[in-house]
Amino acid sequence: MSHRFNPKHLHKLESPERRKALPPDEILGLFGTPGDANFADVGCGPGYFTIPLAKRTTGKVYALDVSSEMLNVLTERVQEANVTNVENVLSNAEQIALPDHSVDGVLCSLVLHEVDDLKQTLSEFRRVLRPGGKMLLIEWEKKQMEMGPPVEIRISSDELLEYVGAAGLQGQIVRPNPDQYIVLAH
Repeated sequence: MSHRFNPKHLHKLESPERRKALPPDEILGLFGTPGDANFADVGCGPGYFTIPLAKRTTGKVYALDVSSEMLNVLTERVQEANVTNVENVLSNAEQIALPDHSVDGVLCSLVLHEVDDLKQTLSEFRRVLRPGGKMLLIEWEKKQMEMGPPVEIRISSDELLEYVGAAGLQGQIVRPNPDQYIVLAH
C-alpha cells in the first residue's frame, strides 16, 4: 500500500470545503429513505457521514475503520450527538467483520484508493450487502490537484465502474463536484 490517511490531518475531514464539496445530507439522500435499514460506513474516520447516516435511520450503522484512533474520535462525537445506533468495528475493507447480508447499504468515502486489493474489497461489500441493497462509493477524480492523495494511486471513475461490474453489480456515476465522483452500485 502506497498511501494511508494520516489521522493527524483529521481537521481536513471536517473542513468547510469538504462540507461544500460533499454535503452529507445530499450524498446520503442517494440511499433513498432508509427507515430501519442497517448500513456499513467503511473507512468511517471521525464520522463525517456516520453520524448523519445514523440520524436518518432507526437501524444500525456499523462504523468500520482500520484506525482505533479514528474510532475513538468517532465514539466521542457519537456521544456528543446523542446518537445510539452506531456500532464501531475495527476492521479493514478487505475482510469486513460483519455477517453475510447484514446491511442494506454500504458507504465508502475516499478510501478505495488506499486498499490493497480493490477486487477483494468490492467482493466483501457485496457479501455484507443484502439483496437489493445499495453502495455509495466516493472517490477522487484521477487528475492532478492540490487536495487529496497522489494522482498515481487514484482510481478513475471508468476503472471503478469496471471493478463494480466485475463484482457482479451495476453502477452509475454521480458527480457531486469537479474533484470527486460517486459510483452508485446495486
